Amino acid sequence: MSRRILPLLIVLLSLLWLSPAASDELPTPTGEVLLTISGDIARPNVGDEARFDREMLEAIAPTEVRTRTPWHADDGRYEGPLLREVLAAAGVRSEQVWVRALNDYEAEIPLAELEEYDVILAMRRNGSPMQIREFGPLFVLYPFDDHPELLNETVRFRSVWHVVHIHAP
Repeated sequence: MSRRILPLLIVLLSLLWLSPAASDELPTPTGEVLLTISGDIARPNVGDEARFDREMLEAIAPTEVRTRTPWHADDGRYEGPLLREVLAAAGVRSEQVWVRALNDYEAEIPLAELEEYDVILAMRRNGSPMQIREFGPLFVLYPFDDHPELLNETVRFRSVWHVVHIHAP
């Protein structure tokens, strides 16, 4: 009997090793959904979309950026996940994404730019959660002070605040 179990055990262990781990699955949000990613994605968690609540976003590549922005008179300390890592968590497979705000404003961002710069999805400013009246709850923030070349019209248009949806065409 043990001669039959051993080959079966080897096959089962091989399948387990080759299959994605349970931790690779994107969990279902338990809190209020702040961000929905749709389109060409590999890891949906609700229907064909990847939805994220605050807790999920805060667990993805937490990053701090100290910078001034074209919209604030003073510099600030912004915290949030790297946008490229949020997209990776959803399994985005396209070369660009469309980021949409609460007011339906949209901007296209090439993924190559997110690899070149540490762009975050800012959730906190100076230690406090960003409220809607303060560009929140999610704000595409470029590291302007670290890269002065980003202070241009194209990047300003890509710096979407009140982000609610990202689409990967």
